Amino acid sequence: MAKRTFSNLETFLIFLLVMMTGITVALLSLLFITSGTIENHKDSGGHLFSTTPNPPATQGSTVTQSSTATQRSTATQSSTATQTSPVTSTPEPPLFQNFSGYYIGVGRADCTGQVADINLMGYSKSGQNAQGILTRLYSRAFIMAEPDGSNRTVFVSIDIGMVSQRLRLEVLNRLQSKYGSLYRRDNVILSGTHTHSGPAGYFQYTVFVIASEGFSNRTFQHMVTGILKSIDIAHTNMKPGKIFINKGNVDGVQINRSPYSYLQNPQSERARYSSNTDKEMVVLKMVDLNGDDLGLISWFAIHPVSMNNSNHLVNSDNVGYASYLLEQEKNKGYLPGQGPFVAAFASSNLGDVSPNILGPRCINTGESCDNANSTCPIGGSNMCIAKGPGQDMFDSTQIIGRAMYQRAKELYASASQEVTGPLASAHQWVDMTNVTVWLNSTHTAKTCKPALGYSFAAGTIDGVGGLNFTQGKTEGDPFWDTIRDQILGKPSEEIKECHKPKPILLHTGELSKPHPWHPDIVDVQIITLGSLAITAIPGEFTTMSGRRLREAVQAEFASHGMQNMTVVISGLCNVYTHYITTYEEYQAQRYEAASTIYGPHTLSAYIQLFRNLAKAIATDTVANLSRGPEPPFFQQLMVPLIPNIVDRAPIGRTFGDVLQPAKPEYRVGEVAEVIFVGANPKNSAQNETHQTFLTVEKYEATSTSWQIVCNDASWETRFYWHKGLLGLSNATVEWHIPDTAQPGIYRIRYFGHNRKQDILKPAVILSFEGTSPAFEVVTT
Repeated sequence: MAKRTFSNLETFLIFLLVMMTGITVALLSLLFITSGTIENHKDSGGHLFSTTPNPPATQGSTVTQSSTATQRSTATQSSTATQTSPVTSTPEPPLFQNFSGYYIGVGRADCTGQVADINLMGYSKSGQNAQGILTRLYSRAFIMAEPDGSNRTVFVSIDIGMVSQRLRLEVLNRLQSKYGSLYRRDNVILSGTHTHSGPAGYFQYTVFVIASEGFSNRTFQHMVTGILKSIDIAHTNMKPGKIFINKGNVDGVQINRSPYSYLQNPQSERARYSSNTDKEMVVLKMVDLNGDDLGLISWFAIHPVSMNNSNHLVNSDNVGYASYLLEQEKNKGYLPGQGPFVAAFASSNLGDVSPNILGPRCINTGESCDNANSTCPIGGSNMCIAKGPGQDMFDSTQIIGRAMYQRAKELYASASQEVTGPLASAHQWVDMTNVTVWLNSTHTAKTCKPALGYSFAAGTIDGVGGLNFTQGKTEGDPFWDTIRDQILGKPSEEIKECHKPKPILLHTGELSKPHPWHPDIVDVQIITLGSLAITAIPGEFTTMSGRRLREAVQAEFASHGMQNMTVVISGLCNVYTHYITTYEEYQAQRYEAASTIYGPHTLSAYIQLFRNLAKAIATDTVANLSRGPEPPFFQQLMVPLIPNIVDRAPIGRTFGDVLQPAKPEYRVGEVAEVIFVGANPKNSAQNETHQTFLTVEKYEATSTSWQIVCNDASWETRFYWHKGLLGLSNATVEWHIPDTAQPGIYRIRYFGHNRKQDILKPAVILSFEGTSPAFEVVTT
């Protein structure tokens, strides 16, 4: 390799980068509190910052839940259940025993959290902080129980980037405190939709804490509360009903963003499939015994990245828009986020699947950059970006989301195959850094301590990295290796050998200060509803990885007498571990492979583990499964880097005052805009005074009252927060007037909270509101 030289400007920038990195690491070390921080999750409860450690979990304890009622009657949450919070008595809904079907409960609750002064989770782009809201984020819970109540399962789809281990452990602990052994680690699946436009800050491992620029207890608590509330609502509303399943292809909404990786898979395997993405959507239809609609769960492989990394508005992206459309249709007369029908569009094996169907092009020249390294002749990989089908990212989100909604609606309407049979669940914690994988009857391999490769820093065609790294790197760079070694230390020969051909950029599995950088202990889990098996994947499977796992689990069930099982890949569940590629795709070392943190045999390890769970369910031996090593729960984490400051209004103004009113008249298709004196929206994440930042209201002459027609959960509204200096800020509310808007008199209202602090007194959060002058909407 030719010797690398640098200009004076490049040398200065490199020196500046090294200095800034050193300062950042020093600050992080100071900000973390490292004493007494690792705790077993069972004592966490609502006391997030307690420093009393638990005794270590008993080793070798077994899973306490099985598919039989007698085994479940003796179930406990853990081997040290006596240390948990007291169980709150929760009345059970009456159970009917003489009907064919299941007891079904559905629930939805807000889990939006912070919409300002926090990073958006997904692109890992510095400076992509939330600055308002396009739509609210929801947790959607579905509880299924056998008619006699003997077994039940819970599936929760959440409008967040991914489920963090900390989030799951806290939810499980609070469920145990309220319901005892009814809802547990083995029968509750938490799955993220993978929107890249939700708030970060709810993780405990250092890589994600740094990416989030700190841990936001405000957002964490709101997410936990929302998830629990959705489960509570589903629990309370359980009624006898039936579940039907249907499947069908969705065309024209995806491309494979790493086709050169996909081509590494054997030709004989690829020949079995008509596409390099999974086009099939699986839909569960839930109705009561009268046939009235209750809810829908859809699984489909697509990345919710129609909103690109220039976005600053919190929203649920394309899958959230699909949920929005279906729920609005079924819940007529209700505002978004309200009404009894719940529709979840859950994630699947989306690892290499993009909704930006126009493909990657060089944004400076317009030519295609669909090549092995996703680079452009001028500007390199930073110029290679894929675009969606719309005029802008908002339009693309709606086009892709509407197509998914339309197909799910068709499959729901025509679903006739009933799901019947017993419910079961199995779960283990596994040390993914030390799994022995049987390659064949005589040869084994092992998984690795976590590490990220060079191509991880390149990003993808959906969101490129910032330092001009390139995908497909199978060799390191002495320059970056030297910087890494000076700041973080050298990776061991063992980890370098284990991850080959990945050149290691960050040896996260060997970094433990101030906390471990990546998880070692990972959840594997399956729940079954009759002939349907839902596999809870703790990361992002690529297309072929998902196909291999489905096939292997289905074969395992069949070998033990459970024929014709439908196996669903449910992604981003329980704990986040980045990507999982096939062994062959790993060799190409594009972004997804560089982000396969446990090494080249990760997929084989998961297949082996999930087959073991399937066998346990099929042979009714779940109770014999080892629990595995319990994961840690870190109590003290880095505080957010963005401080809380007092909000101020301009002299002579108060919060909520109108700075710029709407025009007197608008036509449908135009945008009504009002600017208010604002306050930091993050103040509202903890306050229940107002449930929305805005409303659009229509005057009804017959009742001489104002009726709300949409709020901040509506896709035709946008709420922008503009941060000024010294606590000053403005809030802009936009209403993109739809064709369905009725002519009449309207107004826009703004609801907020300001932070006030007098000298020598604690800060208080005060609510306020503002109302625009009325304006008219005409249709001609």
